[in-house]
Amino acid sequence: MSKTYFSHETAVIDEGCSIGNDVKIWHFSHIMSNCTIGDRCNIGQNVVVSPQVVLGKNVKVQNNVSIYTGVICEDDVFLGPSMVFTNVINPRSAVIRKEEFQKTLIKKGASIGANATIICGNEIGKFAMIGAGAVITKPVKDFALVVGNPAKQIGWVSENGHRLYFNKTEVAICLETSDKYQLSNNTVKKI
Repeated sequence: MSKTYFSHETAVIDEGCSIGNDVKIWHFSHIMSNCTIGDRCNIGQNVVVSPQVVLGKNVKVQNNVSIYTGVICEDDVFLGPSMVFTNVINPRSAVIRKEEFQKTLIKKGASIGANATIICGNEIGKFAMIGAGAVITKPVKDFALVVGNPAKQIGWVSENGHRLYFNKTEVAICLETSDKYQLSNNTVKKI
């Protein structure tokens, strides 16, 4: 069976990976065994995808990102340059903690900015926007806009990443797309 993806000649792809159609894997990246990469993903330069990682369809991984065992990214996720995942809460060089790897779920359409850090065991909600340099220490809601260290929610964004401003009836209309969003009980849904 012929491969249906592009990999640069300097990329290392271990046996046992599942790599979808139209994937691009760029310079000096390492795709480790038993990971799953969905169709149309773009894996930037100097990226490591560890065993058992799952990337959905159309995930964009920018340069210098390490995606460790325990991370699952749903479809259409954006991982900014040099952002960081962890998979152990209390790492020590002399203590083996592979049995303590924690899961981190990045839901559909979420974007994580450059140099952000995601502490393991957290869930990033659908279409959430994590600002550059943010440090995520707790779960992030769907459509939330979070920034800072530790990260705090400062607002809401649309599916297309535009800032939402809610009126007194707790409805927002995205000016760029005319899509409507409802705010109720501190959660946002597209209506």
